[in-house]
Amino acid sequence: MFDKILIANRGEIACRIMKTAHKLGMKTVAVYSEADVDALHVKKANEAVLIGAAPSEDSYLRGDRIIQAALDTGAQAIHPGYGFLSENPEFVEQVTKAGLVFIGPSATSIRKMGLKDEAKRLMEDANVPVVPGYHGENQAIDFLAAEAVNIGYPVLIKARAGGGGKGMRLVEDAVDFEDALASAQREGQASFGDPHVLIEKFISSPRHIEVQVFGDNHGNVVHLYERDCSLQRRHQKVIEEAPAPAMPADVRTVMTEAAIEAAKKINYQGAGTIEFIVDGSGPLRTDGFWFMEMNTRLQVEHPVTEAITGVDLVEWQLRIASGETLPLSQNEITMNGHAFEARIYAEDPQDDFKPSPGTVHNIKFAQDCRIDTGIQSGDAVSPFYDPMIAKITTHASERSNALAALVNGLDNSYCTGIRNNISFLSNLAQDQDFVDGAFDTGLIARKQEDLTTQVTPSLFDIMAAFLTLNPLDMSAPRLGWQLWGQTNHAYNMVFDDTLLEGIICFLGSQTINVKFKDQEITFNNVHIDSNCVTAKNDAANYSALISRHKDIATVKSGTSQFEFKMLDLLALGLDHTQDTGQIISPMTGVVTVVHVKDGQVVEKGTPLFAVEAMKMEHVVVAAENGEVKSVMCGVSDAVEQGQLLIQMVEADE
Repeated sequence: MFDKILIANRGEIACRIMKTAHKLGMKTVAVYSEADVDALHVKKANEAVLIGAAPSEDSYLRGDRIIQAALDTGAQAIHPGYGFLSENPEFVEQVTKAGLVFIGPSATSIRKMGLKDEAKRLMEDANVPVVPGYHGENQAIDFLAAEAVNIGYPVLIKARAGGGGKGMRLVEDAVDFEDALASAQREGQASFGDPHVLIEKFISSPRHIEVQVFGDNHGNVVHLYERDCSLQRRHQKVIEEAPAPAMPADVRTVMTEAAIEAAKKINYQGAGTIEFIVDGSGPLRTDGFWFMEMNTRLQVEHPVTEAITGVDLVEWQLRIASGETLPLSQNEITMNGHAFEARIYAEDPQDDFKPSPGTVHNIKFAQDCRIDTGIQSGDAVSPFYDPMIAKITTHASERSNALAALVNGLDNSYCTGIRNNISFLSNLAQDQDFVDGAFDTGLIARKQEDLTTQVTPSLFDIMAAFLTLNPLDMSAPRLGWQLWGQTNHAYNMVFDDTLLEGIICFLGSQTINVKFKDQEITFNNVHIDSNCVTAKNDAANYSALISRHKDIATVKSGTSQFEFKMLDLLALGLDHTQDTGQIISPMTGVVTVVHVKDGQVVEKGTPLFAVEAMKMEHVVVAAENGEVKSVMCGVSDAVEQGQLLIQMVEADE
């Protein structure tokens, strides 16, 4: 085994790898960019080395600096985590040439599976079923458009390099093909340095089921059962589970055997995942799944496999890389119970999931759940990297119990200061189709509006916010007493740019009456501490998690999270309307393309420009017909959220 390893990654996966390495007695070296000086993975490592500026191409993608850091610190091996250089065969060769061990597969295996088109041809040779499509070298627009017609719409455009849904576009009509192709190519270039794409038939009612495989340097390959990753948004996984629901034993046998054959075909070593697209229009069947791709690394969702098998996959990676054989044979790997993982992201579900970088004021996770994170209160979520905040994993003997634990875990976690998807995840985990196991990869898109609708705060939420912003000792026996009449407090708070005005009346110890418009409720047994407000009345019991940062109160009440701001009575400007001709940046990021120029007349829906943040590209379109008066941005410009980029005027008749 190694004495010291370097982890060529950041965030939650770097922290997770360190946990196992330290358990095994290994020392760890972290690398970090200028944006990650105070990051948690830097603090947890035994040593840390600065490798460059914030952009990943100047730091986490600089293999030469990472290798030099390993040599300078005496590390014997490099663990790549996932993303960045984890599936870069040239980096693997550079690591080996430097006399270090790459904790992962060989460069040859990565090359064979790293490009989706080559991998599919290889699988066809191995008699593993693949999705119909074009996987060739010709990248001419007209040729690819013709291939899409031949395949038959709808089709998927997919970047051949990398994964994680980057560079992937669903096209349902030929008129949209050219724009979707250009966008996929830009995202492929930005994420993987490769604009090459392939075209595939889009399978209706698809499920995404993948098999965890593991190989050693002695010719042994095993599987650790399957994961269902069908809950996706824009081809990015959101909630994963293991095993797949409603998986017949014969289908599991055929699918896992195919996965093992795929791994053996390339003499695979280490942790890998064989991903299949599965026909979910009816019961799963042995001839209803097709190879999509192989991820030649540890997966984000590996905790659910660890939960049902009891295997520490990172420990296996370290042991295999040091030359040991697989710790267990296939018949010794058993499956126990059910597990779920939900990915908490810095994004705004109410604004079409736009990235939400910024500083986390307060973060709290539920107990009795596995939490993988690289973020603490006060940390910044950078616009330069993936927006993941944390992963929450639950495990129980039955699927229903594991899912209930996930909902409870989400409802007892909160993150303030930046928009996040915790409430959305809880809504999703309680969706009846998902609860029943009757879902496919299109579930979120079909139900997005219902899953992301902002709930109106209740009178209890308003009271909880008032008490958070005006902390009181609710146990004081004379609280609210005065000589004449009752103690009334007028409250003025802002929620979602709306002024909330009303009266809170203290009726004695632990009893409060709340009035808002024509609503009125009296709460008894009101108790507040630093983290929670509770109360009851004849109708129900109430509870909310609370947090305060300066003049902002966050109230987490069940599934919903609300932010209330104490009103500055000297600055009553609540009207945030603006000239509709002002087209602003929807987020902090970099302009990747400008579609229009000064004086151009455009119709409603015409693409104006695209902004990339956290490796995701967002296209802004014209809200109305009009004329472009002035374009105030260019390609590669760094822009802030809310920055004016285009001025529109009414077009001349």
